[in-house]
Amino acid sequence: MKRVAIVHDWLVNYGGAERVVEELLKIYPEADIFTLVYDEKKMGKIFPKEKVHTSFMQKWPRATKLYTKFLSFMPKAFESFDLSNYKLVICSSSCCAKGVITPPLVPHVAYIHTPMRYARDKYFEYKSRSGRITKFFMDKWMPKIRLWDYVSSQRVDTLIANSNYISRRIKKYWNRDSIVIYPPVNTDRLTPNYKPHEDFFVVFSRFVPYKRIDLAIQACGNLKKKLVVIGSGSQEKSLKKLAANYPDTEITFTGRISDKEVMDYLQRCRAMIFCAEEDFGIIPVEAQCCGRPVIAFGKGGALETVINGKTGTFFSHATVDSVERAINRFDELEKSGAFDTDFISQHAKTFSAERFSRQIKEAIDNTIMKLDEETSKK
Repeated sequence: MKRVAIVHDWLVNYGGAERVVEELLKIYPEADIFTLVYDEKKMGKIFPKEKVHTSFMQKWPRATKLYTKFLSFMPKAFESFDLSNYKLVICSSSCCAKGVITPPLVPHVAYIHTPMRYARDKYFEYKSRSGRITKFFMDKWMPKIRLWDYVSSQRVDTLIANSNYISRRIKKYWNRDSIVIYPPVNTDRLTPNYKPHEDFFVVFSRFVPYKRIDLAIQACGNLKKKLVVIGSGSQEKSLKKLAANYPDTEITFTGRISDKEVMDYLQRCRAMIFCAEEDFGIIPVEAQCCGRPVIAFGKGGALETVINGKTGTFFSHATVDSVERAINRFDELEKSGAFDTDFISQHAKTFSAERFSRQIKEAIDNTIMKLDEETSKK
């Protein structure tokens, strides 16, 4: 019998969820990985092909590009994995990975990045941005998906949420309690440079609508604050067009740059502006690792990683006016000496990968021990 199976939604890009899988593999290097689809070109160096088992959807044309369109088939895909020869199953799930079927005596632990948003609280937002055909199928399939989502959540022995924010969503949608363990941040590679900051703000993100980079551009444009925009994505043209409306403000787009270059900008900036409502949000923690404060949207995971008035400040509404007020408030706090580089950096270090590994191992060991105790009583 094999020891450990790690189940992840899909392996097509490297992000925060994939960092969790990477850390799980460090704890259980012998583990096999099960996933919906796998892009070997992008992910092969981190997750070797010989460790990865894919679903039947891997053989579908352009599966690694179109997988999100196949939501109605995902429950069947994950339930098709035969995990009967494993002694421990760990899922990393923001969609359907948690729905694998395990034997009754096999511990099943699921690390939940979020209950699937497009079936729950963001349903109408996704639907409003969809075409007519997609809307038709959303209305047809989503009630069944929601039912399966709830039923499959009841199969898991231990649910782990990546933040208190997600723990509340788990309770609301699945009526399950969960343990909160923050995801791993590579804090060792990010440090302050202890030089006087320079006169610019930073936005670092994928250029997609929900990141709301437009708010930072407009607020800095109106206030004539220098802004460096790091990243790329589907909104690149529209964001550059928006920035062109502020010819008197220096707004620089770097495109995709190396980790070392990103750290250099984070070390030198006045602060990072973070406008997204994230489940956790690794990027604000990375900025704080560099000793720089964060001006963040006061919803979601940022409320758990940024200390108001000490490591940053918040804006309460996703509006340009609210961001402008937060920047002005930041100016006042900065002038008063509220932000201490060492304090900010040390606070961020509490979200380290070492802390994640220690807490995850403890949660898994407790699950195994509890199941053993229950079995011995029968």
